[in-house]
Amino acid sequence: MKRRLGVAFACSLLCGPAMAQLAEYGLEGIWTVSTRDAELRGTVAPDGQRIVWGSDRAGGPGGGDLWQARLDGKRWVDPQPLPFNTAAVEIEPMFSADGRWLYFASDRPGGAGGLDLYRVEVRGDGYGEPQRLRDGINSRADERSPTPVADGSLLFSSDRRGVAGGFDLYRAPLEGDATVVPVPGLNTRADELDIALLDGGRAAMFSRGEDGGAMRVYVATCDGSRFADAQPWALSFNSDVGHTRAPVADPSRPKEGTVTGSAPSPKAGQSDIYRIVLPTVRGQDGCLWTDWALR
Repeated sequence: MKRRLGVAFACSLLCGPAMAQLAEYGLEGIWTVSTRDAELRGTVAPDGQRIVWGSDRAGGPGGGDLWQARLDGKRWVDPQPLPFNTAAVEIEPMFSADGRWLYFASDRPGGAGGLDLYRVEVRGDGYGEPQRLRDGINSRADERSPTPVADGSLLFSSDRRGVAGGFDLYRAPLEGDATVVPVPGLNTRADELDIALLDGGRAAMFSRGEDGGAMRVYVATCDGSRFADAQPWALSFNSDVGHTRAPVADPSRPKEGTVTGSAPSPKAGQSDIYRIVLPTVRGQDGCLWTDWALR
């Protein structure tokens, strides 16, 4: 597995009056979701009844597996590895907006090379068989951090050649053969991962960091054609010496989400999943196309 897989489990204030507030957070699912092991990217189903995340804890078939817990009142309970885990790596899950699909990255046999992106149908309390996403989205490079969009497109990260360097953020329709295009304004020579949309796609949270160095969560707003003025998010442990990443909006609680990192307190293990209040930002339309023929 390539060098950046270590980032997967090893895992300030913004400019402008709209972001002049501190982010609030709390540990998500102590000893159920967040444990002494390394956790990554918690995604909550739209009905709020289950959470899925990546973990390197014992109990699954591989060194990195997807786990699920169910809601019992106000607590996450009964953590279990998902049935389609393999001895390969399964990481970075994300529910679709309608809750029908769970997307994830894996280097299981049968892919194009390195990490590929998959989705599996959500069936009641269970799951179907994983389906590898189409060629074009998947390549011989590593594809990671899938974020499905309600319009039928997919945001994701890849270290394929041709953009700024390292991992860059892309968008593509899930069906057909339309060209994969870079997300405008966010890609640099550093690694960009984990995009989450705010304000109906007029703003974005994402992770950025140099290989082997700190990774931080940033927020940027659309200026009408590109996401601009990316600034570190106002979270106390979102610093230049740690690994903070994987912002995910919670569709069951529209003002909230999760993020992966390590706060001084509360803290459970190597990297934990935290419940957050999403930043309130306002941007313009124009950064996400709805008609690929007009891009």
